[in-house]
Amino acid sequence: MNLSNKVMGRLTRYRALLTEYFPKEKTYVFSHELAAMVSLSASQVRRDLMCLGYFGVPRYGYEVVELIKHINRVLDAGKLHNVAVVGAGNLGQALMTFLESRRATLRIIAAFDDDPRLSNRVINGVPCHPMERLEELVEGKEIRIAILCVPGSAAQRVADRLVKAGIKGILNFAPVPIRLPVGVALEEIDITSHLERVAFFTTTRATPSKERRPTQVRLRARS
Repeated sequence: MNLSNKVMGRLTRYRALLTEYFPKEKTYVFSHELAAMVSLSASQVRRDLMCLGYFGVPRYGYEVVELIKHINRVLDAGKLHNVAVVGAGNLGQALMTFLESRRATLRIIAAFDDDPRLSNRVINGVPCHPMERLEELVEGKEIRIAILCVPGSAAQRVADRLVKAGIKGILNFAPVPIRLPVGVALEEIDITSHLERVAFFTTTRATPSKERRPTQVRLRARS
């Protein structure tokens, strides 16, 4: 199934809202209810859900459990993904905590850092290894997704190592853009840039376009 990045992004948001925030006592949801939660039109929600091959009942809407199953089937395809966090500082540790048990098909099984105070220990339930073992463990543990939380000066060099080791997708939190070969998936989140945008709109009368929303990232650091 070929889905655009925008559709996949919206399906991910629908799933998160239905699994984590939708009232548990409600077994059905209407398209206009879901649309109100994500500030979209009901017609846009219906078009997105049509991609799943699942259609609601006019009188009741969509059965929540069944809708989540269909979204899971499309987004995850039942495949387990092993994930590594590269850079186990404050941000990396917060992400490990945030993502723990959040998706059954996404498992953070390793972290890497060149700080001897962090490597060779378990952080938030994840073994942290020295950078020297990156290639060995990425291949040996069949890790195909990496979350990059290193300083900007090291981001491209580390990304190149990850790709050579067999990584097929990178979520980049480093404050600089990186370049990857064709065929390697890349998502980039510059937290500082998003925060500056929010600050800008708090001091002007302008409002951000509804067509291009800032990426929402919720982190919970563990002390």
